Amino acid sequence: MKPKPLKRHKALQPFSREHHHGLLLSWKIRSGFNKNIDVERIKTYANWFFENELIPHFELEETHIFPLLDADNDLIKRALAEHRRLKRLFNDDKDIEKSLHKIEEELEQHIRFEERILFPEIQKNATEEQLALIADIHHGERFVDNMADAFWL
Repeated sequence: MKPKPLKRHKALQPFSREHHHGLLLSWKIRSGFNKNIDVERIKTYANWFFENELIPHFELEETHIFPLLDADNDLIKRALAEHRRLKRLFNDDKDIEKSLHKIEEELEQHIRFEERILFPEIQKNATEEQLALIADIHHGERFVDNMADAFWL
């Protein structure tokens, strides 16, 4: 029998909601390729999402969530390396199609890692006071999508 999954602490729930939007970005990129949408249109949306959603999300995680575990923790090292890799992919303008395919795959894998492995470990080790501070710092804003070119519909 599988152990019951750990319920996400209220302080981390806004991050999990943001992860949901990241998973939707991966789906939108896949949908764009499946519909043969011009890569520049997909890249324009991906750039908007990166600037407006992902960069602030990464900064909050790196500043407030990741320090709840030791800096030499292998899970933190992996998460930081994946953030760096994703940033490079979003900033790669040489082979846009290849980068978008990699973003679609690697962003989804990264989010699954954080949700299934990293966040439960953080939640298990953080004190209530530390989690309360996270809750005070980040409430999560209501996501407003960029529908200027909803190529995925």
